[in-house]
Amino acid sequence: MAVRLPSQNVIDRMAYPACMHDEVEVSARVTLAEVAKEAGVSPPTVSKVLNGRSDVSSATRAKVERLLEVHGYRRRTASPPRSPLVELVFHELDSVWAMELVRGVEDVAKANRTEVVLTRSGTRHAPAPDWIEGVLRRRPLGVVLVFSSLPVEVKHRLRSWDIPFVIVDPAGDPDPDVPSVGSANWAGGLAATRHLTDHGHERVAIITGFEDMLCSLARLDGYRSAMTMAGLPIDPALVRYGDYSVESGFAHGTDLLAGPDRPTAVFAGSDLQALGVLEAARVRGLRVPQDLSVVGYDDVPLAQWSSPPLTTVHQPLRHMAEEATRMLFHPDDPGRAGRRIELATHLVVRQSTAPPGAVRRAPGGAGG
Repeated sequence: MAVRLPSQNVIDRMAYPACMHDEVEVSARVTLAEVAKEAGVSPPTVSKVLNGRSDVSSATRAKVERLLEVHGYRRRTASPPRSPLVELVFHELDSVWAMELVRGVEDVAKANRTEVVLTRSGTRHAPAPDWIEGVLRRRPLGVVLVFSSLPVEVKHRLRSWDIPFVIVDPAGDPDPDVPSVGSANWAGGLAATRHLTDHGHERVAIITGFEDMLCSLARLDGYRSAMTMAGLPIDPALVRYGDYSVESGFAHGTDLLAGPDRPTAVFAGSDLQALGVLEAARVRGLRVPQDLSVVGYDDVPLAQWSSPPLTTVHQPLRHMAEEATRMLFHPDDPGRAGRRIELATHLVVRQSTAPPGAVRRAPGGAGG
């Protein structure tokens, strides 16, 4: 009598039922045992990786996760999360810049009856190593990462658990398969600097952001292009790298304004840095814009209430966050899924810029 043997997939499920049942949807193209052999580990180790167990080394986990993604393994949960969540990950949460992004995520999440979890995690480049374990426990509907890169292992683990993710303003140039939302940083840097050179400024300083972040370098490239277009030399002493904080703007502003050959204008890579420059000018007894013109970047609500109101590049922070969150809720939308979206920036002219040496007269009185 002929006996029909079960397939290897069935054998795999019979061997590891407690770990795998109702949790893993196995590809018909390759078996769990074959993945284990290819990775050089045992089938139980692959099962642990599949089910998010923590007792696997990071190197082994990364290798297995990559193979699982290549071979099309996907998990399916037995039931949806009790409370649908969108996880928003920052490296810092104590700025008006961050609050604009929070509002954008919340607007879209609320429209989809979803709560938002705020996570402060890791460095300015990537989530902390243990962050991914918490995400897998929470099982959010999706993850929005801000100012971040995404380690390969984390990317594979999120994908293998079918948790979509999007990066807002990525730290570096993301892989083509990593969805992201940013803005036209080069165009913003160009517009800010051209505004100053069109006013007649020749010694224009820039305080951009972190030296190893894509948006900082793009704004710096825009500055350099505008200076070249105006036929002006770029003095390396006037190019500074900050960290987008008020303190950074004040420190670099103080140094730039201390010398006899000081700049007549400063383009700051964030509004917070611009506010620091305004304070550095005040301390040195310089008037803005009569003695020094200042341009910021972001156009956060605080910019219009500075003294004087700040000329700045409007970066659509809230819109960026909204688009990123919509990508999570519409992963199959061909207009959004798996692509980089770049939103336009534009210059907002207020009272912090003027031609060099300009004297503005108050209505009905003498200027000073």
